[in-house]
Amino acid sequence: MFNNPASLWHWLGLRPLARHVVAPGNGSATAAPLAPVVHCRRASVDGLSIFYREAGAADAPVIVLLHGFPSSSHMFRDLIPLLADRFRVIAPDYPGFGHSDAPPASEFEYSFDRLAGVVDSLLDQLGVESAVFYMQDYGGPIGMRLAVEWPQRVAGLVVQNANAYMEGVSQAAIDVFMPLWQHGDETNARKLLLPATTRFQYEAGARDPAALNPDAWTHDQATLDRPGAAERQLALFRDYQSNVARYDAWHDWLRSHQPRTLIVWGKGDPFFTVAGAEAFTRDLTDVELHFFSTGHFALEEDALPIAALIRKRFAPD
Repeated sequence: MFNNPASLWHWLGLRPLARHVVAPGNGSATAAPLAPVVHCRRASVDGLSIFYREAGAADAPVIVLLHGFPSSSHMFRDLIPLLADRFRVIAPDYPGFGHSDAPPASEFEYSFDRLAGVVDSLLDQLGVESAVFYMQDYGGPIGMRLAVEWPQRVAGLVVQNANAYMEGVSQAAIDVFMPLWQHGDETNARKLLLPATTRFQYEAGARDPAALNPDAWTHDQATLDRPGAAERQLALFRDYQSNVARYDAWHDWLRSHQPRTLIVWGKGDPFFTVAGAEAFTRDLTDVELHFFSTGHFALEEDALPIAALIRKRFAPD
């Protein structure tokens, strides 16, 4: 569809910077689009070194990208440049994920309250007073905690395969979590840490698995293979039941605050079902729902159209 960068930028309605390129053989200069610069930064938060990616103008409207399991801000590598000309984009890695510090579970509480607190403190440091929150997988419960705690900070929500309703929980997810919660049986939960499962999370439901970039699941698995990672992730698996316990409160918050919301959902997701996406429309009025023929990590195949929807819905005129 896009034979050159200029056609891509035109389709998205971008106005890229120009750089001069000398054409071989004749020494003439032509203008070519220059992609936004994505900075890789660190901040000290509660004694931890927290990694985050940032792009865009400091005074632009903010969009905060909250990643899922077992990924990191790496999952937004294609999306960030597509938004950075209209937004200040901030994508953190939670403690224990990506390039952020990963203290042992014996020294740090791996809970969703704690991860949300770290993100909250980071946003305070960065001076973020208002933002659109993009929530995927674990980003859902983290983003909803931030929204409930600081509703004035929420300029809108983008929900991408982040569940908040019981009807969105698939049997595959039940089979992982219920034995752990009810009997302390870690057998199925530990299977989520295996290389084959990490790859499965990317390929299941994808319309063209052979076109997926294997760097994505290789990057994720490298973090899962680090010393102490199993204990860190199992602690979060156990704590996930605290998210389910808050579903009703989150629904009340959505109904009372009615944030402008965009739902973009990979309908082939084996863990979070289409019904979970549709359930949001029960509590929200200012909402758009779009399904994509892809899986849990929809940005791997559909970063371009998802970026276009975000820009149309939230970018300033």
